[in-house]
Amino acid sequence: MTSTTGRSDIVVGIDPVKNWHLAVAWAADEAHLRGAGLRLVVAVPPQHDTQHVGNTPRHPAQQQAGTEALRTALAWAHARHPGLTSTSALLDGFPAGVLAGLSHEAEMIVLGSRHLSRTEEFLSAGSLVVPVTAKAHCPVAVVGDAEHVTQETPYLVVGVDGSESSRAALAWAFEEADLRRCALRAVAVWQPPVFSLHSGDTLFHAERRLLSETTAGWAEKYPDVRLTHEVSIGSPVETLADAAEHALAVVVGRRGRGGYTGMRVGSVVHGLLHRAHCPVITVPAR
Repeated sequence: MTSTTGRSDIVVGIDPVKNWHLAVAWAADEAHLRGAGLRLVVAVPPQHDTQHVGNTPRHPAQQQAGTEALRTALAWAHARHPGLTSTSALLDGFPAGVLAGLSHEAEMIVLGSRHLSRTEEFLSAGSLVVPVTAKAHCPVAVVGDAEHVTQETPYLVVGVDGSESSRAALAWAFEEADLRRCALRAVAVWQPPVFSLHSGDTLFHAERRLLSETTAGWAEKYPDVRLTHEVSIGSPVETLADAAEHALAVVVGRRGRGGYTGMRVGSVVHGLLHRAHCPVITVPAR
């Protein structure tokens, strides 16, 4: 099964041996929200570990399992949103490479969390979260294993540190909050310098002023989004994870494409992928 996808598709990677329902539900809801297409993808690696993937036949059992998973998931997505434009594709190749390649044309990649340990995520051939997040050219949403339900007013959290990638994340978060008609919490984490000629209070207030100035233009563009600013002292990973404890998602930027996979992801993104309970959405620098 193949199809041609445009820039408007939400692509969700399906693992036939794992429970794909939450990732597909999240992706279908997002596609419905954005008026985008939904594309379900299963990547089938060759039977033997070889660089010549195109010349190596698929494993028959994996091909059958992938075809069945796509058929079931496609019907399930249609039942959830009957008017949704959705397609499916069974593609040759290793999943991480296939999905990273599709990110050139996708609006977003959605993955389910496999809950691999830090060692397993680098050594397992089935690991998708870190390599796809590191290499994707579009936002990547990693959805957990349980739907997040809370009685609090719906909100998103976005991490802001003044970098180009965090500005991209901020722009995306405002757009998403406006679409979802939810609040947005812009969070900056301040780590006091060891030596400074200025007092801690002066520097802390300067950080708050910088956060306010960074968000001002977007707040004017999206006046219906209820925005709050928070500057905290501590670990960025723990602070953002705590702020997003009951959030619809936490949005962060991803810097650059150089170095090893883990370095490309960055320590904050990497930490949130392990620590946060809500979906983690990573936005690459433009």
